[in-house]
Amino acid sequence: MYEETLFKDDRIFDLDYIPKDFNYRDTQLSEIAFCLRPAIKGGRPANAMVTGPPATGKTTAIKLMFEEIENQTDKIACVHINCQVHTSKFSVFSQIHKKIVGHLPPETGVPFSRVYDRIFKKLLKDNKSLVVALDDMNYLFYDRYVNDILYQILRAHELYPGVKTAIVGVISDLEFNYKLDMRISSTYKPQSIFFQPYSKKEIKSILKDRAKLGLYPDVISDDILELIANHTFDGGDLRVGIELLRMSTLNAETDASKIIDAKHVEAALSTSRLMNLSNILQTLDTGELELMKMISKVDKMQSGELFKIFEKNRKESYTKFYRSLDKLEALRLIDTKFKGKGRKGRTREIIARFMMDEIKNALEK
Repeated sequence: MYEETLFKDDRIFDLDYIPKDFNYRDTQLSEIAFCLRPAIKGGRPANAMVTGPPATGKTTAIKLMFEEIENQTDKIACVHINCQVHTSKFSVFSQIHKKIVGHLPPETGVPFSRVYDRIFKKLLKDNKSLVVALDDMNYLFYDRYVNDILYQILRAHELYPGVKTAIVGVISDLEFNYKLDMRISSTYKPQSIFFQPYSKKEIKSILKDRAKLGLYPDVISDDILELIANHTFDGGDLRVGIELLRMSTLNAETDASKIIDAKHVEAALSTSRLMNLSNILQTLDTGELELMKMISKVDKMQSGELFKIFEKNRKESYTKFYRSLDKLEALRLIDTKFKGKGRKGRTREIIARFMMDEIKNALEK
């Protein structure tokens, strides 16, 4: 088995793979299309807010709809932005500039106003509407950029009469209670589109389709697919199920086995939690990651004590520290409990959900 493989196409198990057959989301696709349809006829597209738990098809649905629209008409420019990666105003508009103008603006030496001007003058010249999908939009709230970004997009017509814009916000954290400035909330009144969790039957069907495309025939039985689907449903994250399928196959290859067995799935389960942690840690900036490492070295710590260490090592403000704590809690990397009033307000007890060894292993992965 040294040169043999059970994978027919291992790219099928990439987390950013977009399937040609996208099942169980017809209603949501129709709702996204409804918001964008006016722009095809020269009107203004409608704003939308797409919500739902992680790994329920939100990003895939938007990318598929954007691709379909741009294949059918040249009247709409669709830009998908990952706000875990692009968290500042300049970074977001740089991605829009790349799509509209054809290249990224220089990172230094060019004022934002010039980048902004090029985008919307080009849209007017090409007679195109602009639809921007802000995926994981909640990340823009942590550094307080969201109001300015939304304002600059949605009110562009005031500086460039005739420009038509819309925003499709995407939020996966159902507990996240977003609040916008009055100047934004009066303009951004989105159509709500909800992606409900996949049922166990739907999860099994999706995993079966991936296995059919990515593995050779008879590598995985229906019983083993059922086992992986059950673990996936219990964890509530389809991405974990796809990774379980991939890791189980690799474990079978390591055993020189031509089929995936239950023991291969059980061995893969131990890595799934680490995989999820690794994906989350990649979304942190340097300061946030260093703060997480500080917290993971102990079980519990008072926020005031933690800030002294953070301030000494990072030379950053209490405001930055406070926002970083909020972000780590929102990502469920830590828990916090209020313990009364301290020198800078209410002090919190910080509790790590992951210890240093797990952090190190996830970063190595």
